[in-house]
Amino acid sequence: MPEWTTRLISQLNEMDDRAGRLVDGISVEQLNWQPAAGAWSVGQCLDHLCATNNVYLPPMAAALEGKAKGAVEEIRPGWFGRLFLKKVIEPSAESIRAKAPKKIVPASRVDGTVMERFLAGNQKLRKLIERASEYDVNRIRFRNPFIAVIRFTVGTGFAIVTRHQHRHLLQAERVKASDGFPR
Repeated sequence: MPEWTTRLISQLNEMDDRAGRLVDGISVEQLNWQPAAGAWSVGQCLDHLCATNNVYLPPMAAALEGKAKGAVEEIRPGWFGRLFLKKVIEPSAESIRAKAPKKIVPASRVDGTVMERFLAGNQKLRKLIERASEYDVNRIRFRNPFIAVIRFTVGTGFAIVTRHQHRHLLQAERVKASDGFPR
């Protein structure tokens, strides 16, 4: 398998572990505790990530159908993909703060199954990464599920989904570490 495949799967394993540590031993009430009105809870961060996988993975998988195989060693987003990752996805002072698109707004209250759904979504993502490892993910494009005129490469889609998880797990970790979090 190409190096990018192993790296992304390793990152997903770490994110599964981080999410597990976040929810380990907390109640449904703690899972739904919000640090401020309109701010997301730990559970809502995870629910948002579940929804993101549900929206991104099907068009990425469909884009591989019928394409010629030809693996690449590394994911190389184009200029727009790099800009999108830097300005929208990466957690930094330079990133744009925007509301989540309607398709991936988390539920106002989540139940105790959110962790199971998160893990199941990441397992589907791992399988898609393994399948895509045989393709040129730097050339095969899929339609952005939010803005149909934008097309990303499948490789950029993998970068978006995994970095997006990192961003929102950081957010959930901050919520759990906040002074007001019910202990």
